[in-house]
Amino acid sequence: MSVWDERAEAYRQSREHGEGWDLDVVVEWAQASRTALDVASGGGHVARRLREAGMKVVSSDPSPGMAADVICSAEDLPFDDSSFDAVTCRLAGHHFGDVEAGMAEMARVAKELVLVVDNLWMGDSDEEASRLRDPSHVRNYTADEWRAFFTEVGLEVEEERVGERRIALDPWLERTGTPAGDATRIRELLAERIEDGKLRIDRIALKGRKS
Repeated sequence: MSVWDERAEAYRQSREHGEGWDLDVVVEWAQASRTALDVASGGGHVARRLREAGMKVVSSDPSPGMAADVICSAEDLPFDDSSFDAVTCRLAGHHFGDVEAGMAEMARVAKELVLVVDNLWMGDSDEEASRLRDPSHVRNYTADEWRAFFTEVGLEVEEERVGERRIALDPWLERTGTPAGDATRIRELLAERIEDGKLRIDRIALKGRKS
């Protein structure tokens, strides 16, 4: 069993993943679509919301424990070109081994829209804390880097929103089984962004359209 299989239920039950302005905006941007692929679906929160909005949705994730419709990586999507009106990916890009390849695949299988949400790069201390909490973390990216990822695969960034989320710190650490000693170090690294037991995270949402 992989580490993500072990974490699956915690992510399905996560309040932090199951709500938020960034989840709402994905649904808003996708609302005119009839079909959607949710890439790296995790706990399935995007797929659930899109289905509730009346869309036909296929979820994909590399971890069997996440119980997605299709088990596959973002870098190798087993679908034909232009298979879905919209392709969505929320809070997963920072785990991709090759984010450019993942973006290329999402653009390939999208007929019209690619919608991405992820945490923004917030400095070296944040990256150290993220890797300490979760060794599967690869890297957060800046807004400029995300725009470049879209442009490089032929997507025009039609709309972009940046905002913050304040998430409960203790459950965030518990979801990945962070050892006590590492949790102490993480709190030290992120001290400037912790207030009243909550961690401030800057997040970006981008709406890309195929040109």
